[in-house]
Amino acid sequence: MNKFTKLTGVAAPLPMANVDTDKIIPARFLKTIKRTGLGVHLFDTLRFDADGNERPEFVLNQGPYRKAEILIAHENFGCGSSREHAPWALLDFGIRCVIAPDFADIFHNNTFKNGILPIRLPRAICDQLMEDARQGDNARITIDLEEQVVVRPNGEKIPFEIDPFRKHLLLNGLDDIGQTLQHAASIDTYEAKQKDEKSWMPGIAV
Repeated sequence: MNKFTKLTGVAAPLPMANVDTDKIIPARFLKTIKRTGLGVHLFDTLRFDADGNERPEFVLNQGPYRKAEILIAHENFGCGSSREHAPWALLDFGIRCVIAPDFADIFHNNTFKNGILPIRLPRAICDQLMEDARQGDNARITIDLEEQVVVRPNGEKIPFEIDPFRKHLLLNGLDDIGQTLQHAASIDTYEAKQKDEKSWMPGIAV
């Protein structure tokens, strides 16, 4: 997955609490096992009416927010079923960071596995960032993972907490497979040893 180091971009304000995974990506779009192509269905029932027409009042259908890379929401973002398609849809749309007071645990874990940074900040600060975001393309927000700060358009730095190991994974672009491949040499050595010592076992011998 792509590394996450520093991101400066348009932030989309989504002043909603309890945004569940079915709102993020409705169940009818879960037939694919590919991580790409889901961005067009992100927040489908909020973005489009029954005829497939855009709802002009929804933030991602407005001006610069069509290219938003940061999403700011209220409490309990990502609640509901544990579908990994939710972060896939966010990432495919272009969202690399979600800021909210808190997240559902499974969604929170899935974001890290897919290269999205979830940042927990108090509700009052989220509201301030939403006000910044409402200025659109004229007020970009910076996320500096190395320094662990969100930088407002006025230059104010807001610190955030993150687990050191998860920070390491994002900075280095390591998902579960990437972590395993870091130990490829040790794995090869172990497998070679098993072939020598246990060649009698089915599946061991070449």
